[in-house]
Order: sequence, then C-alpha cells, then structure tokens
Amino acid sequence: MAQWNQLQMLDSKYLEQVDLLYDDSFPMDIRAYLSKWIESIDWDLVMDQESLAVVRFHELLAQLDDQHSRFSQENNFLQQHTCRKIKRNLQDKFQDDPMHMAMIISKNLKDERVILACAQSTMEGEGMVSAMVVEKQKLDGKMKEMKERAQLADQTIKNLEDQQDEYDFKFNTLKNRENELHDMMPKEVEKEKRIIMKMFMDLKTKRQDVMVQLTELLNVTQALVSDLISEELPEWKRRQQIACIGGPPNACLDQLQNWFTTAAETLQQFHQHLKKLQELEQKYTYENDPITLKKDLLEARGLELLKNLLSNALVVERQPCMPTYPQRPLVLKTAIQFTVKLRFLVKLPEYNYLLKVKAVFDKDVTDKKGFRRFNILGTNTKVINMEESNGSLAAEFRHLQLKEQKVPGNRTSEAPLIVTKELHSLSFESELQLSQSGTRIMLEALSLPVVVISNVCQLPSGWASILWYNMLTSEPKNLQFFLSPPAAKWSELSEVLGWQFSSVTKRGLNQEQLNMLADKLLGPKAQRNPNGLVPWNKFCKPQNANEKGFSFWLWIEGILDLIKRHLLFLWNDGFILGFISKEREKALLSDKCPGTFLLRFSESSKEGAITFTWVEHDIHGNPIFHSVEPYTKKELTAVSLADIIRTYKVMATDDIPDNPLRFLYPNTPKDVAFKKYYNKTSESPEPMDVDNTEKRGYMKTELISVSQVHPARLQEKLLPMSPDDYRYLESVSRADLKVVTELEDQN
Repeated sequence: MAQWNQLQMLDSKYLEQVDLLYDDSFPMDIRAYLSKWIESIDWDLVMDQESLAVVRFHELLAQLDDQHSRFSQENNFLQQHTCRKIKRNLQDKFQDDPMHMAMIISKNLKDERVILACAQSTMEGEGMVSAMVVEKQKLDGKMKEMKERAQLADQTIKNLEDQQDEYDFKFNTLKNRENELHDMMPKEVEKEKRIIMKMFMDLKTKRQDVMVQLTELLNVTQALVSDLISEELPEWKRRQQIACIGGPPNACLDQLQNWFTTAAETLQQFHQHLKKLQELEQKYTYENDPITLKKDLLEARGLELLKNLLSNALVVERQPCMPTYPQRPLVLKTAIQFTVKLRFLVKLPEYNYLLKVKAVFDKDVTDKKGFRRFNILGTNTKVINMEESNGSLAAEFRHLQLKEQKVPGNRTSEAPLIVTKELHSLSFESELQLSQSGTRIMLEALSLPVVVISNVCQLPSGWASILWYNMLTSEPKNLQFFLSPPAAKWSELSEVLGWQFSSVTKRGLNQEQLNMLADKLLGPKAQRNPNGLVPWNKFCKPQNANEKGFSFWLWIEGILDLIKRHLLFLWNDGFILGFISKEREKALLSDKCPGTFLLRFSESSKEGAITFTWVEHDIHGNPIFHSVEPYTKKELTAVSLADIIRTYKVMATDDIPDNPLRFLYPNTPKDVAFKKYYNKTSESPEPMDVDNTEKRGYMKTELISVSQVHPARLQEKLLPMSPDDYRYLESVSRADLKVVTELEDQN
C-alpha cells in the first residue's frame, strides 16, 4: 500500500505530526495531488545531482499542470486557483535551487516513515498490530486468489474445448471408417474404441474438474463480496462519518472501488465461463453430465452475487454540504445551495452513462407529527458518467436547495424536537439493467442525516447535533435519535473536541487542556475516568441560565471562531495555553520570574475571549497574580493580540506607565515570541505614511491597552506589607540615601 494512503489511516495525533512537516515552502496539497509520482522517485539520488534535480523539478511542474487541467475539467475553480498559486510559489523558491526542493521532499518522506514506524510500534505495544493494514493485505490476498482461480478456470475451459474437439473428431472418424471399411480387422476396431473410450473418460474428468473449479471460484468470490459489503463498506462509511466531524481524512474510496470492480469483473468472467460451457454442452453431452447438472445452480448463484455487489456499489462520496461552510457538512440552510457527490464503485466502461440518479428528500419519513417537511429544488436528477480526472463513475449535484412546505400543521407547538435536533435524510435512487440476463437491479444510496436550519445563527447548534449523532451511531436511518439521545463517554467526546481544533488549525488539544474541559463537564474528580459519561443536555444546554446563559458547546464554538479570525498563528505556534483553570494557572506561574505571563481563554464569554495573566512577587517573595479583562473579537479586530501584548501598560504610582509583560510562559522573552506578529508599520512607519501624516498636520497615533491600578489595590496587592514592614523599608531607604549623599559631598 502506498505510503500516503497508510498515513491517512493513522490516528489523528499522528496526522497532526504529518501536518507539521508541510508548510508554505512545500505545501501538503502537492503531496496529496502527486503522491504516487513523488513516491516513485529516488529523492536521495536527486538531491545529490544538480542536473537530475532540474529535470525532476520541471517534471513536478508538468505534473501540477496536468492536475490543474483535471480541476479545470471538473470546473473546480478553487482547486485551480490553489494549483496555480502552488506552482508560482515553487518557481519562486526552487527555480534556481531545485536540489533544495529535493532535500525537502527526501526529508519529509523519511519523517513520514518515522511517523508510520512510531504508530505501528505504539499499536504493537498495545497489542494492536496495525489491524487495519493487516486486514487490507488479507483482502488483497483474497483478490489475488480469486483472479488466479478465474484465470485457471479460463485455461481449463480452453483445454476442455480442445479435448472435446479432438474426441469428437476421433469418434466421428472411427464411425465413418466403420461404415466405409467393413473389412477392418476386429483388433484394430477394438484398439480404436479403447482409445476413444479413454478420451471420453478424460473428457468426463475434465468436465468435472471445470465444474469443481468454477464452484471453488464462486465460493471464494462469495466470501470476498461478503467481506466487501459487510465489513469494508461499513468501515469506509464509518471513517467518512469521522472525517465529516473533523477526524482524519477518509481517503480509501479508490481502494474500495478497485476491490468492487475486480469482484464485478470476475463475476462477469464467471458468466462468460458458463456461457462457453453451455456451448460445449450443446455440441456434446451425456447422461449425468456435470455441466448439465450444475450449470443452472452456479448461474443463479453468480447472478445473485453480482446483484448483491452492484446494489451496494452506489455510495455518497461527498456528503451534503453548503460551499460557504465547507467545515460544517450535513447542516443545510433553506434557500441556500448545497452540493453532494455520488460514486458508483464498479468502474466498468459499460456502466458509463447508463445510470440516471434521482435525489429524494425524506423518502421514508412517515408519521412525524410536528416535524417540518421540505421540497427539494434545483436539478435533482443526474447521469453517472466517467470522470476524466480519475476514471471513476460519479455524479455531482451542485445546485440543490431546500424549501420548507408551508402547509397547516407542518410545524406545531407539539413538535417533539427543536429544529436543530430534527434529523432528515437525503436518498438517491437509480435502476440498472444487466445486459446478459435482462435483470433489473434497484440501486439506492443514503446520505448521513442532515439538520436543516432557517437562519445562520442556528448553525452552531445544528453542528452540535451532527457531532453528537456521528460520534455515537452509524445507523443512517435512525432519524429519531434525539428523542432520547444517549450520553457520550468522555474518551469519545474529548477526541471529537480535539478534532474541532485540529481540523481548522495545526494544533489539536493536549491532555492538560482536555483535563480542564473534563473538569467543566464532569467535575474535577471525574476527569481521570475516560468512561465518564457526558449527557447530551450538559453538552448543549446552559446548566445555569442565571449565571452564564450559554452552553458548554457554544463556549467552545465561540473560542474556535475567535482562533480562526484573530489567533490562528499564535495558536498554531503553541503560544496560547488556552484551556487552563485558574488554580492550574497559579501553579504554573508561581515559581516563574516576575513578568512571566500566559494566555488563556475566558470562561465567562459566549462569543469567545482571551486574557493574559502575569506574576509579580512581593518583598517576601510571595507570588501575586494579575489578569486583564478578556479581549473579545471586537477589540482584536482593531488591534492584534501580539500588538496588545507589545504595547500593554499598567498605570501605577505617579501615572508612570509600565509594561509588566516580560516572558511568555515558561521563559521565552516576549519579543522573541511575538516579534514576527507585531504590526511593522507601528514600529517603523513607511516614509510615505510619515509624509502623508505630516502633510495633513497630524501626529501619528497608536492604540495602546492600558490598565489603571487603584491606589488601594497597589497597597493591598502590589505591595502587601504590614505598616511595620513599610516603616522598616522606609528607614533603610533613607539610610541608603544619606550614605549616597555623604559620598557625593566628599567627592
């Protein structure tokens, strides 16, 4: 199996390590687009030979051009743009030094192998020896055995045909000679008859062998089809569910398509074998002929297997999704277009343009009192055809919309669920007629359940329902799920929460951050129990409306939005501890240098907010902690957090501003950590800006965050000393001042 495919089967924590290998200099998109070609090259050799590096560099550009052409044929404008941008960046960076590019690719491939080895080693240590890879290798072995048996049967039938032709010739020749030459010696006749009798026995044995071989071929094929339908296909669908809610990407559909196609080709070949045997039977048969006895039974079994395979071959390759919210699939808004893509896994030319698929909304939904009903608008029928990019048989619906049916009783106060918990289904129907038998096969594919909203403000709550459903069940027809939603184990929920961050950033959540979230949901004593149960209401409903008025999930969603809009680079660099309790915060800062600070998310803001806390020490060395009022999207839209930290001031005694922030936890100087994110124009304005400012007669301004410290707070917190301590310190200071004065007088 290709290295890139193996990587995508790994757990999310290993995929995050892979993600860190790629940046703007050599983006992961190239690795994904050109995975087969990249892995076919010896990059260690390329990086040592400049002429070869030049050749490979231009080959890579040509490969990107081909990929761009495929995107163009698919009318995929976004991917075309990405492809062009990648090519320009590669030319800018490596045109004059292609050996450097070869070094990067070589290193990344080696690092990928290290990650694979580490993952396999970990699984072995836990007694899980790469079960998925092993199973796929077993299935590949079964495929190989099936094809070998089909080839053996084909060769045996050809031999049988030759043997039957020879027997027929000998038998008719002897018969004619007996009729024409009555003077043949009896011994000669007996000898010829014995030869023909032996040929008949050999022919009979060969026919029995052929039927045994075809039976064994069918047995192997039946077992393999059963594995595909009952194991591999459900596993792929489960992985698709996980990918939909932010988990590892699901990239094994091509492999599944290869298996389905191979099985279908073998069953078609099996049908041709039986057809050939029928021709041989018509030419010559005898009592208890194994072809006559077994042909019909084998034909019925083969047809049933083919029908079973084809009826399961239509799948939803890409689940329903609004293009404006690509990271929130399965939540659809009325009157907004959404897309969905189907694939027929049996990739054979005779099925090209043969299947017409119709999209149907809530087909099997009956007797759902109070639930909304919808009409599906747009082009809801498509013909499956072969894509030029990868040769797969697919159909993409790009312009579908939902419109609510305005009928009496469609939505009443008696509705059992709010709209963001209503689950709906989107099904796709088609019919296939087999040319060899005329049999009609009904095909159907069912999307994962969708939530239909009427306002974008419902999107976070709708997404919470999608997360909970796909985390806990794999039954696409369970549309009553939220009438009694089950609780989730913390081990399951914590993984899904981590995916929400890693899917939109380069960092998931570490164990300490997850522990803090566990404290909020389960209490501090329960966080160590991975099987602790989190009820649905505790996840999505406010626990105390009088205090906060928002749920745990909406708090997380607000923070995610804050990171995506204003904190992405700081989060990716690991500068934000984020989820940390106040007690843990004090424990981390208490023994650090004065001015050491850390960044954490506010627990009191529904919209998402971030604050920083720093430590000082009193004269006795006791730590004192200070936190600022959290910054929301409103403040961070005007000034970046890095610039707030750079210019932050505290107005203390004598109105002298001071920046107390010196070291980012644990000990990184502030400017070392944040300098690359500072607003450069505020540090050294461009000459044009200065000239324009002077011409207008204005002085250039800069927004600075300032905290005003009340004098009482200074005495109580910044200088928490007793009156006796203060008088002692004052007397010492005066004595030191007197000594200094006397020395100056002497000089």
